[in-house]
Amino acid sequence: MTDTMTAIVCHGPKDYRVETIAKPIAGPNELVIRIGACGICASDRKCWSGADMFWKDPWVKAPVVAGHEFFGYVAEMGPGADLHFGVALGDTVIAEQIVPCGKCRYCQSGSYWMCEKHDIFGFQKDVADGGLAEYMRIPSNARVHKIPSNMPLEDAAIVEPLACAIHTVNRGDVQLDDVVVIAGAGPLGLMMAQIAHLKTPKKLIVIDPVDERLQLAKGFGADIVINPKNEDAVARVKALTEGYGCDVYIEATGAPIGVTQGLQMIRKLGRFVEFSVFGHETTADWSIIGDRKELDLRGAHLGPYCYPVAIDLLDRKLVTSKGIVTHHYDMNDWDEALEVSARPDAVKVLMIPHLRQAAE
Repeated sequence: MTDTMTAIVCHGPKDYRVETIAKPIAGPNELVIRIGACGICASDRKCWSGADMFWKDPWVKAPVVAGHEFFGYVAEMGPGADLHFGVALGDTVIAEQIVPCGKCRYCQSGSYWMCEKHDIFGFQKDVADGGLAEYMRIPSNARVHKIPSNMPLEDAAIVEPLACAIHTVNRGDVQLDDVVVIAGAGPLGLMMAQIAHLKTPKKLIVIDPVDERLQLAKGFGADIVINPKNEDAVARVKALTEGYGCDVYIEATGAPIGVTQGLQMIRKLGRFVEFSVFGHETTADWSIIGDRKELDLRGAHLGPYCYPVAIDLLDRKLVTSKGIVTHHYDMNDWDEALEVSARPDAVKVLMIPHLRQAAE
């Protein structure tokens, strides 16, 4: 067995390289997993492009193997890792994207996803490399979950973003008589639509400028879809709600218009959930939040305590990756995969080690 592997290494903005690097080794209470697949996230594209939030501080510590939407198979266990994680060789597993320190006030109080140190796979070399590689080391303080061995690869590959979608919808506190708007029908928005549909609100509305994605949203349970290029989304939602506006607005566009649109569209005393990662600062008239509407403004970050729920929903076929996972690429085709991932017709792009070899 070779001691090297292929990986996508981030060296800086617009400098991600396909490299041959040393295969990781498991230390005490650590795992090495063989990657099954790793998705390309919108935050990966923004990090690649040089977005301020990643490079201004800088938060990214390169060189680092990128990728946080991964799953894999236990290939090596360090001393004590079997009992520490409750897994065995060959198990299908996923680690949550955050590697909590376990010592700060947030970790100590159970709010580990807001860890003050806030290390995430694929961004900080001194913590752990990410999943855009053939193999990956899982440190002892990671949060690991088992995935049923018979789960389709595409479903297993969306557990991480699905957990984020579940947490976001939960933050909206959706009630049976709510009109819910999800702005943005990218991978996360489409997963949020599936989860919101399971909450059975009075009406579920999805907004996106890509008709093909709106059709997917309808298939996932959206009652009404709106293309803002073709009609006034704010006026349409107001018309559907006797002029009041929606009860819950979930922002998943990653574009400033998604924020300002939502502030206009939501009713007084409504619940506004902000999920997106923005490349640059976004501005809005904050008087709408307080003086005019007294909104309940809520953030949604990562997928705390939601990985087991995501795995269960996928296992029970209540949520699906069908229509969301649109492209598969070999690790050596990184440049093409990154370019394709930004296209409107590509929803979720997966990187799969040795895909070329499997096809030959």
